[in-house]
Amino acid sequence: MTATNAPRTALAHGWCALSLLHDRIEAHIERALQARHGLSVREYSLLDVLSQQHTDEGRHLRMSEVADAVVLSQSATTRLVSRLEDRGLLSRYLCPTDRRGIYTEVTDAGLALLAEARPTNDTALREALDQAARVPELTPLVQAVESIDVSPR
Repeated sequence: MTATNAPRTALAHGWCALSLLHDRIEAHIERALQARHGLSVREYSLLDVLSQQHTDEGRHLRMSEVADAVVLSQSATTRLVSRLEDRGLLSRYLCPTDRRGIYTEVTDAGLALLAEARPTNDTALREALDQAARVPELTPLVQAVESIDVSPR
């Protein structure tokens, strides 16, 4: 048996199914956000993450933390921040206690666009999960996603 026709392990099969589910969901949400709000999934995610950074007094995210939250390299995150800053959706400022630190903040225009886009994101996510649930190999993954409890403990 050669490597090209070797059977997948259960682990590899599961990983492929998870990757397929992610790609289908992301593509569906991307189309909806682009069509209705001119936002990519990454832009939406960045606005969402940054909109929450000041919910607790003194809580700020460094760019490396933001990059981890949106699953991009630091350089890709910086480019993404710059694009949104050029659109007036974000602004950057120096950390008052560490002049080497740069924080990014969502502007009022960014918050307004995020609020407008959130129902689109949520609806597209629901649609993508409903479609994926009809694919037998994805059904258990959809059920797992739907069963995750993220309520505060």
